[in-house]
Amino acid sequence: MKLTRDFPRNDTMAQWQTADHQDTQVVGELFAHFGTERFTVQSTRTGVPVLWLSRELLQDVIGFLRKIPSPFVMLYDLSATDERMRSHRDGLPQSDFTVFYHLLSIDRNADVMLKVPLKESDLTLPTITNQFPNANWYEREVWDLMGITFDGHPHLTRIMMPKSWQGHPLRKDYPARATEFDPFMLDAVKQDLEQDNLRFKPEEWGMSRGNEHEDYMFLNLGPNHPSAHGAFRLVLQLDGEEIRDCVPDIGYHHRGAEKMGERQSWHSYIPYTDRVEYLGGVMNNLPYVLAVEKLAGITVPNRVDMIRVMMAELFRIQSHLLFLGTYIQDVGAM
Repeated sequence: MKLTRDFPRNDTMAQWQTADHQDTQVVGELFAHFGTERFTVQSTRTGVPVLWLSRELLQDVIGFLRKIPSPFVMLYDLSATDERMRSHRDGLPQSDFTVFYHLLSIDRNADVMLKVPLKESDLTLPTITNQFPNANWYEREVWDLMGITFDGHPHLTRIMMPKSWQGHPLRKDYPARATEFDPFMLDAVKQDLEQDNLRFKPEEWGMSRGNEHEDYMFLNLGPNHPSAHGAFRLVLQLDGEEIRDCVPDIGYHHRGAEKMGERQSWHSYIPYTDRVEYLGGVMNNLPYVLAVEKLAGITVPNRVDMIRVMMAELFRIQSHLLFLGTYIQDVGAM
């Protein structure tokens, strides 16, 4: 096949240019219900309307978006940004840390992002786990890595880092290299502390030790177990042979990819995206590269699009072969 052949493009797609999206339906609905003065609209290149609001208004706005016709029923993402070193605001609210909420409407096939500015001296927000249960893990991650507290959260504990970890590593003032830390010394006191932190305490996992009649048994499944491929730990609460509760421990997958990015340029960071999944190859590179191209307004030739598709298919086949091999092993055929 000639890769220089012209493949048809969808020329009706909007160019990735900065826009405030004030003419979108959801922005109009929010302005009509709450008033324009309670929001700051941010111009972006993401194609998604972005509105800044106060934390006092957050719960009401999210509740409104969940109940309007064709509602925003999915919390697609929730995270935070350390903006203390940001040198320009372009009319946006002053913010040391910003927490953003990305909501999705299935019926509308539309997105909206809400941003809440916070001062370093008052890093608290109300939890939204009462409206979106999946916010539980998102909020734990933001507290773990950024140090932002969510009032009313049912179990605000570390989710990525070990319990004994000091500080919040995604803050910009947190060291990004091992050589920037003091030399590591493991004396007897620190060793005892680490051993105590490793001791299993059901209450720290949101589980009870037993009922009024008997104690429960607790079992570790993983982090390395034949039935759980990869480093993944499950803590099981057992009443006899019945599993009463199961709490996953996902911290083994945290590699600090965002922290690595603080030391890289947009171009030199591309190889780090390979680490997301070791057989994905370009399928892991493309989400990052496509985002960079959209933000920078870069349009690649048709030839590049075709090569990308071919490479992604080759890596997809490789991933499927591994899956089939491990599945055959799990059912006892090897």
